Amino acid sequence: MNFTTYNQFSLPSFMYGTAWKKDATARLVELAVETGFKAIDTANQKIHYQEVLVGEGILALKKKGIGRDQLFLQTKFTSITGQGSGPAPYDPSADFTTQVNQSFASSLEHLHTDHLDSYVLHGPTYRRGLSPGDWEVWAAMEALYGAKKTRILGVSNVTAEQLALLCSKAKVKPMLVQNRCYAVMGWDSEVRQICRDQGIVYEGFSLLTANEEFLMSPQVQAIADRVGAGAGPVIFRFSQQIGMLPLTGTTNAQHMKEDLACETFTLTPQELKQIETIGLE
Repeated sequence: MNFTTYNQFSLPSFMYGTAWKKDATARLVELAVETGFKAIDTANQKIHYQEVLVGEGILALKKKGIGRDQLFLQTKFTSITGQGSGPAPYDPSADFTTQVNQSFASSLEHLHTDHLDSYVLHGPTYRRGLSPGDWEVWAAMEALYGAKKTRILGVSNVTAEQLALLCSKAKVKPMLVQNRCYAVMGWDSEVRQICRDQGIVYEGFSLLTANEEFLMSPQVQAIADRVGAGAGPVIFRFSQQIGMLPLTGTTNAQHMKEDLACETFTLTPQELKQIETIGLE
């Protein structure tokens, strides 16, 4: 299955996330793609990601005959407050437009490409509203999209209020949202509803790590027994069937295979409802 943005760009149905992989990043990117993942998520943020090593993995794959045209590459612009104590990939004293352009150029260099499939604002400055800086950053990202440097614009770590505001006032509304997804919040139901209404693709991350208490629940275990899979693949398949593109960051080769195999089974409407409401009971 594939996911399609409102501007008619098709995304793979599963994404491999590279956060917190450190020195193993290049090897894991190579392993993930060879296992079957086509979409890679990263960020130009050294505190949590090694974008340069993602690029090394991409070069290694190219030598094995897996070229750039076979991969979906997604990275992010991270504001200075999210960069941690390390060096930022731009001049922190520059205006936001310059920061975005410098970070974007750096990402292209790291990933050995002349364009991105998806460029994502790593998160608004505050948890409420959008700051003047956020709007300047988004305008700079819109310019990159207009210049066809990226095929998709997205936003991450966003609330329903912020997403609604961005959709209503941006010249180019997001095509994609990437959020941490909690069962106790109805799997981010408010944000997902806006995405459905606006034709935006929703990417969910931390689907397992943010919901560990539910993985061993009788409901999930009964479904896992029926389909002959683990709890993780059940959650990933649930997400796909309700219209959510899942991310996984597993470092285990067997888990990669099992996660991708989730598309070989289908959950019933009753099972989907059980999982969708599991954190609300």
